[in-house]
Amino acid sequence: MQATRIIAIRHGETAWNVATRLQGHLDIELNPTGREQARRLGLALAQESISAIYSSDLLRAWETARAIADATGQPLTPHQGLRERGFGVFQGMTYAEIEATWPEQSRHWRQRTPHWAPDGGESLLAVRQRIYNTANELAARHIGQQIVLVAHGGVLDALYRAATGQEVQAPRTWHLGNAAINRLLWTPEGMALVGWADTRHLEDGTLDEVTA
Repeated sequence: MQATRIIAIRHGETAWNVATRLQGHLDIELNPTGREQARRLGLALAQESISAIYSSDLLRAWETARAIADATGQPLTPHQGLRERGFGVFQGMTYAEIEATWPEQSRHWRQRTPHWAPDGGESLLAVRQRIYNTANELAARHIGQQIVLVAHGGVLDALYRAATGQEVQAPRTWHLGNAAINRLLWTPEGMALVGWADTRHLEDGTLDEVTA
């Protein structure tokens, strides 16, 4: 069977995760907790058979991926297709500020309206297509191997939905913890879920925000 094993990682914690402030495409660095999560993550994956590491080019993901690359000695490559959803005018705001400033747009966001996009941002359907295309492109390069994808909450959410057949508007019932280890199996026919939200390498648990 033609297959690629994928380890999918959400970046370590940032100050904006803690403040429930939407980051989107804004370039926010890891906080001290996030850097420690990334370090532990690298140690946890150090003995894995990994052929390549691909990361969102945004700093919080890149810092996390760099810790994995340093621990494994494997090549690290940036890919803009792994960026978080673009949130347009929502970026930089807290959930409460969004609700107070744009109550109608906030309703579409909360209800996961598939075709809706915040002003200047991406719809859920557009994000899904971007992430599917990126995952297919990268996995197809590494048939018979294992790769690491380091990205964001919205990216991990789309990958989980792809592997489990969930539509974009379905309520989320799964965790998207910072620096958790998530495992998928890719074939040309689609993706399957192997394991999700493994946080045994993190002593202090995980952060589960709506998105990063």
